[in-house]
Amino acid sequence: MDSKKRCKWCNLKNALYIQYHDTEWGVKNFSDLYLYEMLILESFQAGLSWECVLNKRENFRKAYEDFDLEKVISYDDKKVSELMENKGIIRNKRKILASISNSKIFKAILCEHGTFYNYLRTFTKDQTFYETDKTTNALSDAISKDLQKRGMKFAGSTIIYSYLQAIGVIVSHDRDCFLYQEK
Repeated sequence: MDSKKRCKWCNLKNALYIQYHDTEWGVKNFSDLYLYEMLILESFQAGLSWECVLNKRENFRKAYEDFDLEKVISYDDKKVSELMENKGIIRNKRKILASISNSKIFKAILCEHGTFYNYLRTFTKDQTFYETDKTTNALSDAISKDLQKRGMKFAGSTIIYSYLQAIGVIVSHDRDCFLYQEK
């Protein structure tokens, strides 16, 4: 274990969490595959900790066929039953069903905007936001409201805020974290 100071939420006993914190969280990654994966994973976080989801991430990747959007869109009742039996993922039927319907909405947004990041840019105006100790803001409120209007479930402002942190739109490392950045 190194002596680097990390964000207070990072469980220093979990090497996977440390790696996520140090190399992924808050790092800009706007590929559609990554944006899609993170949106699905964040929706499963609702009511749980990110650590719980992160620990199951590889199982989710297998269960969701490496987050192949076209495959997930076509999931039927048989596949939902299979996912409900998969002990390696979060087996919440409402979240599983939402992941499928949210995937269809994600695809519609891709068709409308070309990329999901282009959609996000209509809200962010290509800005990066630097703030700590928040769980929502006007940006996450606006994106959440629009996604919910489009029919997305498990896309409340807190989930969307967490999502924006994960993908690097909002940079939120604690002030005493070795990765802290200011504008």
